[in-house]
Amino acid sequence: MTDQNYRAMRRAMVESQLRTNDVNDAAIIEAILAEPREDYLPEARRSAAYIDRAVPLGAGRALNPPLATARLLVEAAPRAGETVLLIGAATGYAAALLARLGCTVVAVEEQAELAAQAQASLAGQSAVTVKTGVLGAGAPDSGPYDVLIVDGAVEILPEGLVDQLKVGGRAAFATAERGVTRLCIGTRTAGGFGARVIVDSEAVTLPGFARPKSFTF
Repeated sequence: MTDQNYRAMRRAMVESQLRTNDVNDAAIIEAILAEPREDYLPEARRSAAYIDRAVPLGAGRALNPPLATARLLVEAAPRAGETVLLIGAATGYAAALLARLGCTVVAVEEQAELAAQAQASLAGQSAVTVKTGVLGAGAPDSGPYDVLIVDGAVEILPEGLVDQLKVGGRAAFATAERGVTRLCIGTRTAGGFGARVIVDSEAVTLPGFARPKSFTF
């Protein structure tokens, strides 16, 4: 597969998958067209970089489908100069897109091998810091943040992550319930946090965010 092949596939993905599903923000489209998604996949998986589904990365993890990541970016509307907490960095693709949008990014990944791949892929990218740690803990020492993006689906969004947002900060994430994943957007206010569902969409489920099971006798 040549670079020209990948560029053609990237353009086709934008036109057939993203633009037809409300991803039309010019800056986000430009970033997606400029960033080679195949560079963030294992060699054997690169031909699947632009398919409309999650791509396995090993050890039970996968790269979020392109549409899910793109819609999360659209809903979060990150602006140049803002600080973003990215949860579920995986191999670094979403962090690279955010850097292209002019954001300062703290990307958290708990699987050491994936974090190492992200650091290697993003080497020389001064706008991104990759931290290895529990996804649900975030990176409070580097906050507060303007934007929180969870690049995957969670059963619950921990208050501890929301608390790392500035008042007025936005959170874009997916929820997982009974096998259905939905993209959501929320805002932290002085009085708390509220979120709403945007659309049903396939998204990879991230580890460590399961809803506590009710106690029964």
